Amino acid sequence: MTRLVITKGQDGKLCGSDAAGHRAYARFKNAVNSLKPGETLGFQFWLPRSPEHHRFFFLRINRLLDRTEAFDDASKLRAWLLMGAGHCDFVPGLDGKPIAVPKSMDFESMDEAAFCELHRDIDQFLWTEHAQLVLWPTQNAQQRWASMESFFGEFRQ
Repeated sequence: MTRLVITKGQDGKLCGSDAAGHRAYARFKNAVNSLKPGETLGFQFWLPRSPEHHRFFFLRINRLLDRTEAFDDASKLRAWLLMGAGHCDFVPGLDGKPIAVPKSMDFESMDEAAFCELHRDIDQFLWTEHAQLVLWPTQNAQQRWASMESFFGEFRQ
């Protein structure tokens, strides 16, 4: 697979980031321009992770940790959130039954677009009755909902 890193030049136009990038970008543009009706072209792209978004994500985990009765460790809470969002693999456990193992979310394995999707999936999971029951097992349904609204309200701009 060809690796292409593009940048915006001083003239405001997209270009490769170096000589090889210029050539790769020219080949890409040529492939796009030569498409005939009905033909397809697939490509992948990588958006560098935002350090600010990364810090915000972990801030939220730590704030949620402060509010929950169920977890006393941020890494365990994060693992549970990743599994709840479906960001996991299922492998046979010691008893042969499948168990969820969280996938990595490090900078090399997940770009910003995928990290945003994971963040959305975790937010969606947090609004489920199951997640709220785990986080606040001693509260009734209304109290759990209010706790979640309060948590999300803390981060509204």
